[in-house]
Amino acid sequence: MTALLTADDAAFENLFPDQPFRINHALAGDPRLTLPAILQLVKALPRDRIEYNSGKAAVSQDPSSTPLVDLDPEEVVTQIETAGAWMVLKRVEHHPTYKALLEEVLESVARARGFRDVKRARFTDIQGFMFVSSPNSTTPFHLDSEDNFFVQIHGDKQFAIYDNTDRSIASEDQIEHAITKHRNLKFEDAYASRGTVNELKPGEGVFVPYIWPHWVKTKDSYSISLAITWKTPEVKRRNNLYVANSMLRDRGFPQQAPGVNPAFDAVKVAAVQTMALLAAPLRRSEGLRKVIRSLVLGKDANYYYRDKAKPKQVGM
Repeated sequence: MTALLTADDAAFENLFPDQPFRINHALAGDPRLTLPAILQLVKALPRDRIEYNSGKAAVSQDPSSTPLVDLDPEEVVTQIETAGAWMVLKRVEHHPTYKALLEEVLESVARARGFRDVKRARFTDIQGFMFVSSPNSTTPFHLDSEDNFFVQIHGDKQFAIYDNTDRSIASEDQIEHAITKHRNLKFEDAYASRGTVNELKPGEGVFVPYIWPHWVKTKDSYSISLAITWKTPEVKRRNNLYVANSMLRDRGFPQQAPGVNPAFDAVKVAAVQTMALLAAPLRRSEGLRKVIRSLVLGKDANYYYRDKAKPKQVGM
């Protein structure tokens, strides 16, 4: 099998999965990753798999004041060159066409690295996130709860990644909030020296390790990008701890960071896993997913249903 995604052998040997590195890919001409195909995907996805807003956000954007756009999801795609918008289509692996695409990419990486299949390469819980952005749009400073091969399909992008291994950029409490409430982080100018800005063109990309903060900017053309993500068992366990800690903290019970009390951590992980198993059949319904998110993550967990710009207030 020809590798659809490649990097220097030394990068995989010496940096993966703890440090970022540049990658190359053969997806830029794939018909599944064009605007017409993405428009059909938008039509097929449930509404809670689509998030979008104005691309005129700040790197250090307050989520509560994120500027919106007065467009429907399909209009964002058809007018992307002039819409001034940023859009992410979440969990595209639920669509069989894109499930196949993600698996093709990671299978080729696994085989190229000498593994029999994706499971043995520790690519589990595979998910995909499609990004469609207008020219000169910003994705604010944030972190994500998975490892990520981020590939650029159309247009040029700046992708800046910041080292937070000593937790001086985002503390454990801030990481918990980003994973369970909203991904955005506050950006300080002092962080600049700890970041690497990657200039990405179609056919290029970057590996983003778990919870490494980053911001992204498009340039003078509209952009299409794809995040091919996965979670190892260790990452899933840590995310479960953040969810448990957040739920308990919201109910007035202060919590220690993951790893401080391993015995209690094990109890919390088991409880979250049990709740997830019980909720799994209910999550097939968009309405019930919305309710579950509110119960587990808080009243603002469904913030991405803010479709359009708020109407201007008419003076009295």
